[in-house]
Amino acid sequence: MVRAFAKMRTALSDTRELARKLATLEREVKSRLDSHDAAIVDVMRRILDLIDPPEHPAPPPPPPRKIGFSVKESPAKYSTRRRKGQ
Repeated sequence: MVRAFAKMRTALSDTRELARKLATLEREVKSRLDSHDAAIVDVMRRILDLIDPPEHPAPPPPPPRKIGFSVKESPAKYSTRRRKGQ
């Protein structure tokens, strides 16, 4: 019985030591990832800006076309004669 409790105590102390080491490692990894995460986000934002640049304002639409018949020539010069005496 005493041997069982002695083994449990050593296993428990080993587990505590392992838990402390894991906690230390986790803190170290998190601190590294925080700085890397910021760099990764910055790089991704720049890549997305290159792929899909911000939109520029659209040019104004062209004026609507006139409906109907229109002549694009200059009008012919017609002269009329006046009768004498009138």
